[in-house]
Amino acid sequence: MNTSAIETDIPKAENVKLTDDTLSVDLNDGRTISVPLEWFSRLVHATVEERNNWRLIGKGHGIHWEDIDEDINVKGLLAGKPSGESQVSFKKWLSQRQSHLTNRSSGRRKSHR
Repeated sequence: MNTSAIETDIPKAENVKLTDDTLSVDLNDGRTISVPLEWFSRLVHATVEERNNWRLIGKGHGIHWEDIDEDINVKGLLAGKPSGESQVSFKKWLSQRQSHLTNRSSGRRKSHR
């Protein structure tokens, strides 16, 4: 018995929508896939402005958020895979983010004096 692998093209992202609890991606094959935002801790901790600052990468095979250094690929979303970031990496990022936000906030107060 011969077995052959069926190759399928992974659809590409065309648009991204985020709510307080959901990431939805419109695909070029007409589907929209929605996953819990909690799958991606960096997006959970991002501001609305940061969440909305995304761009498609790899000709639509992925999505990148510059402000929070997050990349999500369509293949992973379709496979139902949440972020693969380790807790150590995320905690380091969160610590650096809090420090950065505190410094930005302090800098703004100083500039208004």
